[in-house]
Amino acid sequence: MQRQRPAAPPPVPTPADAVAAPARPLPRRALYEDVAERLRQQIYRRELGPGAWIDEQRLALEFGISRTPLREALKVLAVEGLVTMKLGRGAYVTEVGRAEVAQVYHVLALLESDAAGTVARQADAAQRARLQQLHAQLEREVHRRDAFFATNERWHQALLEIAGNRWSLQVVTDLRKLMKLARHHSLFKQGRLADSLAEHRAIMDAIAAHDAEAATRLMRAHFDSGFEAAAG
Repeated sequence: MQRQRPAAPPPVPTPADAVAAPARPLPRRALYEDVAERLRQQIYRRELGPGAWIDEQRLALEFGISRTPLREALKVLAVEGLVTMKLGRGAYVTEVGRAEVAQVYHVLALLESDAAGTVARQADAAQRARLQQLHAQLEREVHRRDAFFATNERWHQALLEIAGNRWSLQVVTDLRKLMKLARHHSLFKQGRLADSLAEHRAIMDAIAAHDAEAATRLMRAHFDSGFEAAAG
C-alpha cells in the first residue's frame, strides 16, 4: 500500500501579499490635559492671579466636568510649579517672589549661555538661518509687545533645540512657564523691548562670527539685564 505524502504547509505570505492591518487611531489627548491647558492659559492671562485660591467646584461647573479630571489637571500644574497644593486648604496659584525670580534667572542664564556658545561653535548654515529668520521677525515686532514676547520665546527655544541638549531644553521650558507668573515680566518694562532686541543683535553677531566665548558672555549679560528689569 502506497503511503500518502504529508500535505505541504501553506505558503508564507510575503510582505507584498499580506493585507496591511488597519492603522490604530492616535489616542486623543486626555481630558485632564485639556483642562490643564485651559487653566494654564487662565493663569497666564491673570484670570487666576498669583496667590488666588482655585475654586474646584466652580471650575468643574464652568468647564462642565467632574472634579476628577480637574484634580488631575491641578496635579500637572503643580508639577510645573504654576499651582501650589496646600494640605487641607486646596490649590492656589503660585506666587513668585524676588528670590525665586533671581534663582530662575540664574539657572536660565547658565543653560542658555552654554547653548549660545555651543551654537556659535557647531551650528550649520541652515540652523543659523533659522535663528536669523526669527531675529528678523523680532526686529519687525519691536513695537508690538505681545507678538515680540511670543517670537522671543520661539527664538530662545530654537537656540536650545539647535544646541541639541534635550535636558537643558526641558528644564528651560518648565522654568519659562514659571516665569510667566512673575508679576512684572522683564519685557513689560518701558524701553526693555528695544534693549532686549539690541542684546539679541549682539548675540546673533557673535553666533555669525563663530565666536563661542562672546556668545556665551553676551547671553549671560542678556539675562542679567532681564533680571534687573523684572526685579526693578
